[in-house]
Amino acid sequence: GPILETITKIAEDDFFTAIEITRIKDPEIRAKAKEILVSSGLAVGYGAQPVVLSTPLNPNSLDEDERKKAVTILKECIDEAQFMGAERMAFLSGKDPGDKDREAGFDALVKTTRELCDYAETKCMGIALETFDNEIDKKSLIGPSELAADFASAVNRRNFGLMVDLSHLPLLEESPEECAWYVKDHVVHLHVGNCVMKEGHPAYGDAHPRFGIEDGENDVYELAEFLKAFMDIGFLNGERQPFMSFEVKPLPNESSEIVIANAKRALNQAWAMI
Repeated sequence: GPILETITKIAEDDFFTAIEITRIKDPEIRAKAKEILVSSGLAVGYGAQPVVLSTPLNPNSLDEDERKKAVTILKECIDEAQFMGAERMAFLSGKDPGDKDREAGFDALVKTTRELCDYAETKCMGIALETFDNEIDKKSLIGPSELAADFASAVNRRNFGLMVDLSHLPLLEESPEECAWYVKDHVVHLHVGNCVMKEGHPAYGDAHPRFGIEDGENDVYELAEFLKAFMDIGFLNGERQPFMSFEVKPLPNESSEIVIANAKRALNQAWAMI
């Protein structure tokens, strides 16, 4: 959508204390967006997930040239994230290569992630890997929360952490408690949203529809469960203000403004339940 108008809308709404952006190709628009963000006082997150998915890149490719291409482009994203005032850049793994090559893919992803972490460290920045479904839609290597925790331990960089998304948990067949327990030592960012598991539905898979959509998996109750699980592990009530963001989008016949209002209502109601 229209980048500057969207950023301005969020910057003008004091409900939000943070915003997540992605690559802005036009340098002029990027500079103007930065001005808005600087004056807004919003914390900035930078997600390179759309870059990985749209290019597409495979950070766990067993073809070294492909893997290096992913590293090069993601380093450019780190540069842009720094320019935009973000503390961290997030990305996701490539496709799960299947049983035979999974271990080699895991090792390749560790190598990629360490290279990104070491580069980000020179800019006093962090890196996050977001976990996605491994079977239904994105079919990503990482993946289930247990594997994600093993991965974060293997990366072993102090500026690395995991991002988990409520909308991916039904796709991974995980409960919020399970997920939170596995990632408790590594989580740095939460996404909240919804998904639909019913085949044939216009929002089937990982499409981030609004909370409470018919045949959807997540509404206020599930959101409250998720918040409580991450409070129980000390992430949502620790010393430092945690990073949590909505990831919702309208269906073709819905208005963005109403879907955003729906998300804010759901979050307010979920907090009230805890």
